[in-house]
Amino acid sequence: MKYVTLNNGIKMPALGFGVFKVEDGQVCIDAVKEALAAGYRSLDTAAIYGNEKSVGQAIKESGVKREDIFLTTKLWNEVQRTGDPEEAFAQSLSDLGTDYVDLYLIHWPVKEKYADTWLAMEKIYQSGRAKAIGISNFQTYHIDEISKVWSMVPAINQFEMHPMMSQKPLIAHCKKHGITPQSWAPLGGSKPENKGSVMENPVLLDIAKKYGKTVAQVILRWNVELGIVCIPKSITPSRIRENFDVFDFELASEDIAAIDGLNQNSRFGGDPDNVIF
Repeated sequence: MKYVTLNNGIKMPALGFGVFKVEDGQVCIDAVKEALAAGYRSLDTAAIYGNEKSVGQAIKESGVKREDIFLTTKLWNEVQRTGDPEEAFAQSLSDLGTDYVDLYLIHWPVKEKYADTWLAMEKIYQSGRAKAIGISNFQTYHIDEISKVWSMVPAINQFEMHPMMSQKPLIAHCKKHGITPQSWAPLGGSKPENKGSVMENPVLLDIAKKYGKTVAQVILRWNVELGIVCIPKSITPSRIRENFDVFDFELASEDIAAIDGLNQNSRFGGDPDNVIF
């Protein structure tokens, strides 16, 4: 495992396991336990995923010490609009069965709310119950807006990033501020019109063949070499283990450039400029 050091000195695994759309209950528990058994030590969930209790249960059943796991969850949009971030955070801790998280994120930049929400996040950090705080799905102008009020810089910005949407300007903006970029949906998405467009791309297939790896492994290695923390998701044991097996090879510079060249600014997920959900 490789680690990145966040701007407050905390170390975070460069590769984590995400549970977005993983069914709550035994499916989630089994997937997380499989990931931990495979060697993952970073888990990423969110209140809106509805599976925080299962993630917490899996950690307890795994036999892995809590202090050896980097645990992330997120504050949902409706809390920003009408709720209490402190109360929501306390509920997440309760559901996860822990007294702290390693990283707490604003899930989306809710218009006219996210700057105030950041100040609430700083209070949570100061309480010691979140070892780091950050943002998710923030564009460059969102970062500029909270920079007007922050007393501490977000540790992470988690956003959609994959070969069809390489996010170079946003990554550069994050690094300029000392914010570590993190990719969700690193292997692409599931919109019908985009089905197979990443995993079946001929450029990626050729690169994978060159290294004797899968396309997924090549994409995840691309993230690692660019300094992007990534959180692939799967509930299939073989794929969970396969996605973790990316630390025994390095991509040549020309292959990194070839993957960079696939960018189409094509989103599979929500639009951060129009957070109406």
